Amino acid sequence: MVCALIVAGGSGRRFGGATPKQYLPLAGVPVLVRTLEVFDRCEGVDTLVLVVPPGDEPLVRDSLLAAAGIRKTVRLCSGGAQRQDSVFNGLACIPDDDAIVVIHDAVRPLVTCECIIACVDGARAYGACIAAVPAWDTLKRVTPAGRIDATLPREGVWLAQTPQAFRAGLIRQAHQAALSQNFPGTDDASLVERCGGSVRVVSGSRRNIKITTPEDMALAEALLAARPLPPGHGRRPLCG
Repeated sequence: MVCALIVAGGSGRRFGGATPKQYLPLAGVPVLVRTLEVFDRCEGVDTLVLVVPPGDEPLVRDSLLAAAGIRKTVRLCSGGAQRQDSVFNGLACIPDDDAIVVIHDAVRPLVTCECIIACVDGARAYGACIAAVPAWDTLKRVTPAGRIDATLPREGVWLAQTPQAFRAGLIRQAHQAALSQNFPGTDDASLVERCGGSVRVVSGSRRNIKITTPEDMALAEALLAARPLPPGHGRRPLCG
């Protein structure tokens, strides 16, 4: 079984505004719904676990999901204080340690099914596999005072994205270890690495942006407009 764990538990503080960014319209459709639609269309994914902010379950279930027409089973789960806590809560909804779990940020709506399947195949073969892109800009280490301390070599440096796919037992064990030792990882793969696990990388896409700021939303709209719609995807907006 392949289960997508979609993390939508954030409050969107960096984005600003009263509405969390995962609920904002992206070209007329909520960001969260656009992300769910990709996983719903992807034949390599069987079920979905959706982690949302505590108390938002009725809104998501009765409004967003009801209007979206998602065909696959979606299990709602309450998020935690931090993203890592939200993923941990979501993993509790996936009891099968032999399943493949595909963890993805809800605010990366431009992910493709091809990328998802590549991560799933990598996790089946190696236990853990993430999407990433090579670093292309020059890397500078800067002091707190704003002075460049060093120029770092970018050879071999990749920028991690989601999806990140794992055997469920492996990522569960890594999260339990992090929780017991109060270790905050920067992504899920880092928790597996910390436990001595090997994580493979497949090529992601620079289009697979994470919407964090209003500028990101504008960029996502431009990228979405430039991308052809998948078959059967021409339907009315859900909001706006």
